[in-house]
Amino acid sequence: MTTVPERHITSPLAAHDRSGPHASPRIKLYKRRIAISHPDPQAGERLLAEALGAADRDALHGMLRQLVKASAIGQKPDEANLAFMISTIRSIAPKDSIEAMLVSQMVSVHVAAMRCACRLACTDDLAQQEGVTRALTRLSRTFAAQVEALNRHRNSDDRAITVQNLSVQDGGRAIVGNVTQHAHLIGADPGTATGTGLVPSREAGEREWTDARQGASA
Repeated sequence: MTTVPERHITSPLAAHDRSGPHASPRIKLYKRRIAISHPDPQAGERLLAEALGAADRDALHGMLRQLVKASAIGQKPDEANLAFMISTIRSIAPKDSIEAMLVSQMVSVHVAAMRCACRLACTDDLAQQEGVTRALTRLSRTFAAQVEALNRHRNSDDRAITVQNLSVQDGGRAIVGNVTQHAHLIGADPGTATGTGLVPSREAGEREWTDARQGASA
């Protein structure tokens, strides 16, 4: 038998290993209870609440119960599935209760979609394939809509209006409104307020030009 010298390969996960005291604790599932595996129970709850974006202890345990049910395989909660869901939520880092609920739904929909994908790959029945394909399509669309909703929620606070002081020297005019610049001409939108009054509309300017031409021809 030929032996190959053992090579020590550093795993890519080693740099991101969170096995220290500040790592997010794992969940142990028992028949009648959910246990947070951490040397310090209070620190474990705090770390897990930060990972899930839970506002308090009641929110934390409520989210855990819901995630445990969503992790079930064959009507039995699965620890590995639950660990994946919690890790995914932590990586998205929900910042408030809305994001915490939405991200929990996102990972649950993703898990359901992957179950449908597994069933689709494991069946040769055309009728079952059609039904599973419809379910997988709906779940995929729902997930995409949830991602868009999360982005909209996170970007809603970025739309700010900045108001600055404006000083106008003697002889100058201040324009408050939309200003359009073409070549070397600068014009304000019709009806825009200026330092001396309103900018006349285009129709008014055309009427004045027509009246001036008629007066010149007379």
